[in-house]
Amino acid sequence: MPEYDLQSILIAFGLTLFAGLSTGIGSAIAFFAKRTNTKFLSISLGFSAGVMIYVSFVEIFQKAKDSLSIPLGEVSGTALTVLSFFCGMFLIAIIDKFIPSVENPHEIHSLEELTQPQAKNKKLMRMGVFTALAIAIHNFPEGLATFTAALTDPSLGIAIAVAIAIHNIPEGIAVSIPIYFATGDKRKAFWLSFLSGLAEPVGAIVGYLIILPFLTPLTFGILFAGVAGIMVFISLDELLPAAREYGEHHLSIYGLVGGMVVMAVSLLMFI
Repeated sequence: MPEYDLQSILIAFGLTLFAGLSTGIGSAIAFFAKRTNTKFLSISLGFSAGVMIYVSFVEIFQKAKDSLSIPLGEVSGTALTVLSFFCGMFLIAIIDKFIPSVENPHEIHSLEELTQPQAKNKKLMRMGVFTALAIAIHNFPEGLATFTAALTDPSLGIAIAVAIAIHNIPEGIAVSIPIYFATGDKRKAFWLSFLSGLAEPVGAIVGYLIILPFLTPLTFGILFAGVAGIMVFISLDELLPAAREYGEHHLSIYGLVGGMVVMAVSLLMFI
Protein backbone atom coordinates (compact mmCIF):
# COMPACT_ATOMS: atom_id res chain seq x y z
CA MET A 1 0.00 0.00 0.00
CA PRO A 2 1.22 3.56 -0.68
CA GLU A 3 2.68 5.80 1.99
CA TYR A 4 0.35 8.59 3.15
CA ASP A 5 1.64 12.10 3.73
CA LEU A 6 0.64 14.28 6.67
CA GLN A 7 -1.73 16.40 4.58
CA SER A 8 -3.70 13.36 3.42
CA ILE A 9 -3.98 12.07 6.99
CA LEU A 10 -5.13 15.47 8.30
CA ILE A 11 -7.76 15.79 5.54
CA ALA A 12 -9.08 12.31 6.31
CA PHE A 13 -9.19 13.07 10.03
CA GLY A 14 -10.89 16.45 9.42
CA LEU A 15 -13.63 14.83 7.33
CA THR A 16 -14.20 12.24 10.05
CA LEU A 17 -14.40 14.96 12.72
CA PHE A 18 -16.93 16.90 10.60
CA ALA A 19 -19.11 13.80 10.18
CA GLY A 20 -19.03 12.88 13.85
CA LEU A 21 -19.72 16.30 15.32
CA SER A 22 -22.80 16.75 13.13
CA THR A 23 -24.74 15.26 16.05
CA GLY A 24 -24.39 18.76 17.50
CA ILE A 25 -26.33 20.13 14.53
CA GLY A 26 -29.27 17.92 15.46
CA SER A 27 -29.13 19.11 19.04
CA ALA A 28 -28.97 22.76 17.91
CA ILE A 29 -31.97 22.22 15.62
CA ALA A 30 -33.88 20.80 18.58
CA PHE A 31 -33.40 24.01 20.56
CA PHE A 32 -33.40 26.77 17.94
CA ALA A 33 -35.99 25.63 15.38
CA LYS A 34 -39.69 25.99 16.08
CA ARG A 35 -40.88 22.92 14.19
CA THR A 36 -39.39 19.80 12.66
CA ASN A 37 -39.10 20.22 8.89
CA THR A 38 -40.14 16.62 8.34
CA LYS A 39 -40.20 16.76 4.54
CA PHE A 40 -36.69 18.16 4.31
CA LEU A 41 -35.42 15.67 6.88
CA SER A 42 -37.07 12.78 5.03
CA ILE A 43 -35.50 13.77 1.71
CA SER A 44 -32.11 14.34 3.37
CA LEU A 45 -32.09 10.95 5.07
CA GLY A 46 -33.14 9.26 1.83
CA PHE A 47 -30.38 11.18 0.03
CA SER A 48 -27.83 10.00 2.59
CA ALA A 49 -28.98 6.39 2.15
CA GLY A 50 -28.73 6.70 -1.63
CA VAL A 51 -25.16 7.99 -1.43
CA MET A 52 -24.10 5.25 0.98
CA ILE A 53 -25.78 2.36 -0.88
CA TYR A 54 -24.51 3.42 -4.31
CA VAL A 55 -20.96 4.11 -3.21
CA SER A 56 -20.84 0.87 -1.21
CA PHE A 57 -21.83 -1.38 -4.11
CA VAL A 58 -20.28 0.51 -7.03
CA GLU A 59 -17.05 1.87 -5.55
CA ILE A 60 -16.10 0.46 -2.15
CA PHE A 61 -17.03 -3.18 -2.82
CA GLN A 62 -15.21 -3.10 -6.15
CA LYS A 63 -12.07 -1.55 -4.64
CA ALA A 64 -12.10 -4.21 -1.91
CA LYS A 65 -12.43 -6.96 -4.53
CA ASP A 66 -9.59 -5.54 -6.63
CA SER A 67 -7.36 -5.26 -3.56
CA LEU A 68 -8.05 -8.82 -2.36
CA SER A 69 -7.54 -10.24 -5.84
CA ILE A 70 -3.89 -9.09 -5.76
CA PRO A 71 -2.71 -11.55 -3.07
CA LEU A 72 -5.45 -14.20 -3.41
CA GLY A 73 -6.41 -14.32 -7.07
CA GLU A 74 -9.78 -13.52 -8.69
CA VAL A 75 -11.89 -16.37 -7.28
CA SER A 76 -10.61 -16.39 -3.69
CA GLY A 77 -10.43 -12.58 -3.62
CA THR A 78 -14.06 -12.27 -4.68
CA ALA A 79 -15.15 -14.89 -2.12
CA LEU A 80 -13.35 -13.11 0.73
CA THR A 81 -14.82 -9.78 -0.38
CA VAL A 82 -18.34 -11.19 -0.15
CA LEU A 83 -17.60 -12.80 3.22
CA SER A 84 -16.13 -9.56 4.62
CA PHE A 85 -19.12 -7.59 3.30
CA PHE A 86 -21.59 -9.73 5.22
CA CYS A 87 -19.34 -9.78 8.30
CA GLY A 88 -19.56 -5.96 8.31
CA MET A 89 -23.36 -6.25 8.22
CA PHE A 90 -23.29 -8.84 11.00
CA LEU A 91 -21.07 -6.63 13.18
CA ILE A 92 -23.35 -3.60 13.05
CA ALA A 93 -26.43 -5.82 13.47
CA ILE A 94 -24.94 -7.26 16.67
CA ILE A 95 -24.27 -3.74 17.97
CA ASP A 96 -27.91 -2.82 17.30
CA LYS A 97 -29.16 -6.04 18.91
CA PHE A 98 -27.65 -5.22 22.28
CA ILE A 99 -29.09 -1.70 22.45
CA PRO A 100 -32.62 -1.61 23.94
CA SER A 101 -35.13 -0.09 21.51
CA VAL A 102 -36.19 2.60 23.97
CA GLU A 103 -32.58 3.81 24.13
CA ASN A 104 -31.71 3.20 20.48
CA PRO A 105 -30.57 6.43 18.81
CA HIS A 106 -32.50 5.54 15.69
CA GLU A 107 -35.92 5.71 17.35
CA ILE A 108 -37.82 8.63 15.81
CA HIS A 109 -37.96 11.92 17.72
CA SER A 110 -39.26 15.35 16.75
CA LEU A 111 -38.82 18.91 17.99
CA GLU A 112 -42.45 19.07 19.08
CA GLU A 113 -41.55 16.74 21.96
CA LEU A 114 -39.72 19.68 23.54
CA THR A 115 -43.04 21.41 24.16
CA GLN A 116 -44.17 18.61 26.49
CA PRO A 117 -43.88 19.09 30.26
CA GLN A 118 -40.41 18.39 31.60
CA ALA A 119 -40.10 15.15 33.53
CA LYS A 120 -37.06 15.50 35.77
CA ASN A 121 -36.35 11.89 36.69
CA LYS A 122 -33.50 9.43 36.59
CA LYS A 123 -35.14 7.21 33.98
CA LEU A 124 -35.09 9.89 31.29
CA MET A 125 -31.56 10.94 32.16
CA ARG A 126 -30.48 7.30 31.94
CA MET A 127 -32.20 7.01 28.58
CA GLY A 128 -30.39 10.09 27.25
CA VAL A 129 -26.99 8.96 28.51
CA PHE A 130 -27.47 5.45 27.12
CA THR A 131 -28.57 6.91 23.81
CA ALA A 132 -25.37 8.97 23.73
CA LEU A 133 -23.36 5.81 24.46
CA ALA A 134 -25.27 3.90 21.79
CA ILE A 135 -24.47 6.59 19.25
CA ALA A 136 -20.82 6.50 20.27
CA ILE A 137 -20.76 2.72 19.69
CA HIS A 138 -22.41 3.15 16.29
CA ASN A 139 -20.16 6.03 15.31
CA PHE A 140 -16.90 4.23 16.01
CA PRO A 141 -17.02 1.95 12.92
CA GLU A 142 -18.48 4.84 10.89
CA GLY A 143 -15.45 6.96 11.83
CA LEU A 144 -13.12 4.17 10.81
CA ALA A 145 -14.98 3.87 7.50
CA THR A 146 -14.83 7.60 6.76
CA PHE A 147 -11.16 7.88 7.68
CA THR A 148 -10.10 4.85 5.61
CA ALA A 149 -12.10 5.95 2.58
CA ALA A 150 -10.86 9.55 2.75
CA LEU A 151 -7.28 8.42 3.10
CA THR A 152 -7.54 6.21 0.04
CA ASP A 153 -9.66 8.53 -2.11
CA PRO A 154 -10.42 12.07 -0.78
CA SER A 155 -13.38 12.57 -3.16
CA LEU A 156 -14.91 9.32 -1.91
CA GLY A 157 -14.21 10.36 1.67
CA ILE A 158 -16.06 13.66 1.18
CA ALA A 159 -19.16 11.87 -0.14
CA ILE A 160 -19.19 9.41 2.76
CA ALA A 161 -18.54 12.15 5.33
CA VAL A 162 -21.47 14.23 4.05
CA ALA A 163 -23.79 11.21 4.00
CA ILE A 164 -22.86 10.21 7.55
CA ALA A 165 -23.12 13.83 8.73
CA ILE A 166 -26.73 13.99 7.44
CA HIS A 167 -27.62 10.76 9.20
CA ASN A 168 -26.03 11.99 12.46
CA ILE A 169 -28.40 14.98 12.70
CA PRO A 170 -31.46 12.99 13.90
CA GLU A 171 -29.17 11.17 16.33
CA GLY A 172 -28.32 14.52 17.91
CA ILE A 173 -32.03 15.15 18.42
CA ALA A 174 -32.41 11.66 19.93
CA VAL A 175 -29.77 12.42 22.58
CA SER A 176 -30.77 15.97 23.43
CA ILE A 177 -34.53 15.48 23.92
CA PRO A 178 -34.49 12.97 26.84
CA ILE A 179 -31.57 14.74 28.58
CA TYR A 180 -33.39 18.06 28.31
CA PHE A 181 -36.56 16.47 29.72
CA ALA A 182 -34.60 15.01 32.62
CA THR A 183 -32.56 18.08 33.57
CA GLY A 184 -34.28 21.10 32.05
CA ASP A 185 -30.78 22.19 31.00
CA LYS A 186 -30.47 22.92 27.27
CA ARG A 187 -26.73 23.51 27.53
CA LYS A 188 -26.06 20.10 29.11
CA ALA A 189 -28.29 18.37 26.54
CA PHE A 190 -26.47 20.11 23.68
CA TRP A 191 -22.97 19.28 24.89
CA LEU A 192 -23.71 15.62 25.63
CA SER A 193 -25.23 15.33 22.17
CA PHE A 194 -22.28 17.12 20.60
CA LEU A 195 -19.69 15.02 22.42
CA SER A 196 -21.39 11.72 21.52
CA GLY A 197 -20.18 12.29 17.98
CA LEU A 198 -16.55 12.24 19.09
CA ALA A 199 -16.51 8.45 18.71
CA GLU A 200 -16.07 8.96 14.96
CA PRO A 201 -12.72 10.80 15.19
CA VAL A 202 -11.75 8.27 17.89
CA GLY A 203 -12.43 5.57 15.29
CA ALA A 204 -10.17 7.48 12.91
CA ILE A 205 -7.38 7.66 15.50
CA VAL A 206 -7.64 3.91 16.14
CA GLY A 207 -7.51 3.35 12.39
CA TYR A 208 -4.40 5.50 12.13
CA LEU A 209 -2.53 4.03 15.11
CA ILE A 210 -3.50 0.36 14.86
CA ILE A 211 -4.72 -0.47 11.36
CA LEU A 212 -2.72 1.88 9.10
CA PRO A 213 0.70 0.36 9.94
CA PHE A 214 -0.61 -3.05 8.84
CA LEU A 215 -2.58 -1.85 5.80
CA THR A 216 -1.59 -4.38 3.14
CA PRO A 217 -3.77 -5.17 0.09
CA LEU A 218 -5.25 -8.06 2.12
CA THR A 219 -6.17 -6.06 5.24
CA PHE A 220 -7.31 -3.10 3.15
CA GLY A 221 -9.65 -5.30 1.09
CA ILE A 222 -11.16 -6.99 4.15
CA LEU A 223 -11.63 -3.64 5.92
CA PHE A 224 -13.14 -1.93 2.88
CA ALA A 225 -15.57 -4.78 2.16
CA GLY A 226 -16.64 -4.72 5.82
CA VAL A 227 -17.14 -0.95 5.59
CA ALA A 228 -19.42 -1.47 2.57
CA GLY A 229 -21.50 -3.97 4.56
CA ILE A 230 -21.76 -1.61 7.54
CA MET A 231 -22.91 1.29 5.34
CA VAL A 232 -25.51 -0.76 3.47
CA PHE A 233 -26.92 -2.10 6.74
CA ILE A 234 -27.11 1.39 8.26
CA SER A 235 -28.92 2.65 5.16
CA LEU A 236 -31.49 -0.17 5.05
CA ASP A 237 -32.03 -0.60 8.79
CA GLU A 238 -31.82 3.00 9.98
CA LEU A 239 -31.84 5.71 7.33
CA LEU A 240 -34.68 4.58 5.07
CA PRO A 241 -37.08 3.60 7.90
CA ALA A 242 -36.35 6.93 9.61
CA ALA A 243 -36.88 8.82 6.35
CA ARG A 244 -40.28 7.17 5.89
CA GLU A 245 -41.28 7.93 9.49
CA TYR A 246 -40.36 11.61 9.16
CA GLY A 247 -42.18 12.18 5.85
CA GLU A 248 -44.04 10.64 2.96
CA HIS A 249 -42.82 7.38 1.46
CA HIS A 250 -42.20 8.91 -1.98
CA LEU A 251 -40.06 11.73 -0.56
CA SER A 252 -37.60 9.29 0.97
CA ILE A 253 -37.37 7.37 -2.33
CA TYR A 254 -36.87 10.61 -4.30
CA GLY A 255 -34.07 11.49 -1.87
CA LEU A 256 -32.61 7.99 -2.28
CA VAL A 257 -32.55 8.23 -6.08
CA GLY A 258 -31.18 11.78 -5.88
CA GLY A 259 -28.34 10.63 -3.63
CA MET A 260 -27.48 7.84 -6.06
CA VAL A 261 -27.49 10.23 -9.03
CA VAL A 262 -25.26 12.77 -7.27
CA MET A 263 -22.87 10.02 -6.19
CA ALA A 264 -22.79 8.52 -9.68
CA VAL A 265 -22.06 11.90 -11.32
CA SER A 266 -19.34 12.71 -8.79
CA LEU A 267 -17.64 9.36 -9.40
CA LEU A 268 -17.84 9.84 -13.18
CA MET A 269 -16.08 13.19 -12.81
CA PHE A 270 -13.04 11.48 -11.28
CA ILE A 271 -12.65 8.65 -13.80
